[in-house]
Amino acid sequence: MIKYHKSNHYQHDYRDEYAGLPVARVLDTTEQIPLPAADAAAWRLAGSWEQGEFDGLHLSLKWLSERVDTTRVRALVIGLCLDELGSQGWTVAGYLAERAAMFPELRSLFIGAITDHEFQISFIEHGDVTPVLTAFPKLERLDVRGGTFELDPVRHDSLKTLRLESGGLPPEVVRAVAASDLPALEHLDLWLGTPEYGGETTAADLEPILTGARLPALRHLGLENSDIQDEIAAAVATAPVVARLESLSLALGALGDPGAEALLTGQPLTHLRELDLQHHFLSPEMVARLTRALPGVRLDLSRRAQAERYIAVAE
Repeated sequence: MIKYHKSNHYQHDYRDEYAGLPVARVLDTTEQIPLPAADAAAWRLAGSWEQGEFDGLHLSLKWLSERVDTTRVRALVIGLCLDELGSQGWTVAGYLAERAAMFPELRSLFIGAITDHEFQISFIEHGDVTPVLTAFPKLERLDVRGGTFELDPVRHDSLKTLRLESGGLPPEVVRAVAASDLPALEHLDLWLGTPEYGGETTAADLEPILTGARLPALRHLGLENSDIQDEIAAAVATAPVVARLESLSLALGALGDPGAEALLTGQPLTHLRELDLQHHFLSPEMVARLTRALPGVRLDLSRRAQAERYIAVAE
């Protein structure tokens, strides 16, 4: 039986850098004098328990708009701004989408840059995040971290990076990604999670992604943090999209020897620059076989676990 394991080791807080830009913390009047240029920083907006989350985001945006030309802002990082007004349909994604005119040059957006010491990932609720994709046509990177959120299939011509971090990614979200037309997407990471927290995705749900038909530019694929990692590895072993990948990640999950065996006996992986299998349950013999079979690949086999199988991030 697969267990879950609470860990924030894998959850980057993006307090210092995001999308290649230094992070500037909005409402911080002590460390950001003088303020950086609008397009020279990723602006971190967050509420606090004292302010109340909704007021915190509202005040952050007000502060930013009074000091910075938001029409030049290229990156936003949204921290602890949870939906306390769920009964009224308020969400961070919807709130930002309604104010899209403030950020016509937005290229990178992280919703839910929250670590375990602030809030458990399973408690982070975002509602529908589709509005930010429809409201920001120039968006090139979208990161979402949370326990529950929704997504509809979309066409987006500019998105290059999509990262969805969850301890239980709803299968409907995975299917929406699979049904989306993302011709520019180069980097896709999906933390699939465990059924205990809603991560009921099956290998069959991933088939449209693994064909690569709607993802002609894809060069990195991460199918991570899953308790069916062996099944996913078996599907990846024969997936057409793998032949044009530069890097592949099956990290953070419950990968065991059967999954690694499938990778070794499937299509060649020697063209990869990197194969990330960190946090795994492989035997020493299998680790040695992988190392011998892929001498030219940057292979991450760190964090070998020996206890009962669990995924890295769930609760």
